[in-house]
Amino acid sequence: MTPQPDPEVGAAVKAADRAHVFHSWSAQELIDPLAVAGAEGSYFWDYDGKRYLDFTSGLVYTNIGYQHPKVVAAIQEQAARMTTFAPAFAVEARSEAARLIAERTPGDLDKIFFTNGGADAIEHAVRMARLHTGRPKVLSAYRSYHGGTQQAVNLTGDPRRWASDGAAAGVVHFWAPFLYRSRFYAETEEQECARALEHLETTIAFEGPATIAAIVLETIPGTAGIMVPPPGYLAGVREICDKYGIVFVLDEVMAGFGRTGEWFAADLFDVTPDLMTFAKGVNSGYVPLGGVAISGAIAETFAKRPYPGGLTYSGHPLACAAAVATIQVMAEEGVVENAARLGTDVVGPALRELAERHPSVGEVRGVGMFWALELVRNRETREPLVPYNAAGAANAPMAAFGAAAKAAGLWPFINMNRTHVVPPCNVGEAELKEGLAALDTALAVADEYTA
Repeated sequence: MTPQPDPEVGAAVKAADRAHVFHSWSAQELIDPLAVAGAEGSYFWDYDGKRYLDFTSGLVYTNIGYQHPKVVAAIQEQAARMTTFAPAFAVEARSEAARLIAERTPGDLDKIFFTNGGADAIEHAVRMARLHTGRPKVLSAYRSYHGGTQQAVNLTGDPRRWASDGAAAGVVHFWAPFLYRSRFYAETEEQECARALEHLETTIAFEGPATIAAIVLETIPGTAGIMVPPPGYLAGVREICDKYGIVFVLDEVMAGFGRTGEWFAADLFDVTPDLMTFAKGVNSGYVPLGGVAISGAIAETFAKRPYPGGLTYSGHPLACAAAVATIQVMAEEGVVENAARLGTDVVGPALRELAERHPSVGEVRGVGMFWALELVRNRETREPLVPYNAAGAANAPMAAFGAAAKAAGLWPFINMNRTHVVPPCNVGEAELKEGLAALDTALAVADEYTA
């Protein structure tokens, strides 16, 4: 679709937004939202006709891009047949979505509890773990994000938690492995893995194993920096959980459904959790949907004991029809394989080449269509480009970098000292190269702030 400029309509949309829409995670008078006129594939455009290549995939959820015709048609067909129905009934779209998801989850995660998104999936996973074990505490990592609802935001290990953390949610944080900024003085991945596992087990010992219901981890942390865990780490966490009777929860909300070049990131590490949360890519965000994939042992806990939780829109037919169509499209069009191939053959090599030329790039890391660049002032000292949780003038280098990317036609995903490269998983090679060229231009601006 060719963008058609219509500034008058754009101005009206913007005025209504500023008058009435309350935006998340924002100081309302300090933001200037772009008015979006349309989107298709890997692009979106504004009312002035300027087109942007979306290297954010929305919020890392449009895994098949915008407006895929087969998914749009499936939503339309479901709406014509049955727009909605209560969750207590068996509905074809709901049953088929659950079946297709269960076919792809690792191990015996064969029961699917549907939610409206990732945060409430985490809420219910934690509730299931506590009821299954009869224990109160939950462990999660610093440098993590699990959602904005009460339990999920307390599990989160970044500054978004601070304003809501009353220290009453039963959450204990620990350090997960991240060799580039190691908290364990490690020099190799093997050391980082071993020391991180020792730290986790020590934390469990001092908190009291019999008090801990679950360990919740993003399989590969997303907005915290796409830090791929070292070989053996997740398997080691699995062993620790088995040793102490702790439920192992993997958060695949961002990493799942092709993002890493596998259906689920857990497949990269040959590990099966007891509970796994998902959302986002399950239907490319076309209609809100999330869920919890449940192991046989935990499902058995609620075989004759009612599970005390539910949602009015659990397994909404429109959302589930979108999920069915999305999974079918991904299988038919080789979307997962495309993400794996382009990650290995195009994105990884191109980002490493950019890192060689730009002193602002401290590290490149990622897999599939899930990459991050760590931006620094000084490569030798690894001083971050801006301070932790920087805002205002302190964040000027990252703001300048972001502005340069947008001016070049690239919409970037920026968080603290990182820019993420997370285009749709079915992005074309030519589109990728276009985006990487724009990223090259923006990094030259970041370079101006380096020592």
